[in-house]
Amino acid sequence: QVQLVESGGGLVQAGGSLRLSCTAAGLTFSSYALGWFRQAPGNEREFVATISGSSGSTYYIDSVKGRFTISRDNAKNTVYLQMNSLKPEDTAVYYCAARSSSATYYRRDDFHYWGQGTQVTVSS
Repeated sequence: QVQLVESGGGLVQAGGSLRLSCTAAGLTFSSYALGWFRQAPGNEREFVATISGSSGSTYYIDSVKGRFTISRDNAKNTVYLQMNSLKPEDTAVYYCAARSSSATYYRRDDFHYWGQGTQVTVSS
């Protein structure tokens, strides 16, 4: 049974930083593409960043480019999202997602497994 568990969310002032972690179990981690999504109240869940399972290629939504960095540690079965220069509009529940593939994916429907989410709140 695949499980994804996020951690690292919290309350931070605008301009601050947070690092989210997502630890996986029940899968061959290095063979999975991983993604981070977020959902603000009243909004649909949107793509934030993704990293492929093979080459480690990354892709970001335009609004976080240069501020967020996705990375993975296959030895620890963990994917990270380093978030710098946070803005109030980054406030949302952040979810990690996984799909068994070496390719890169960024659509919500492309991912098969999801974590429970972690709240990130950025105050102005």
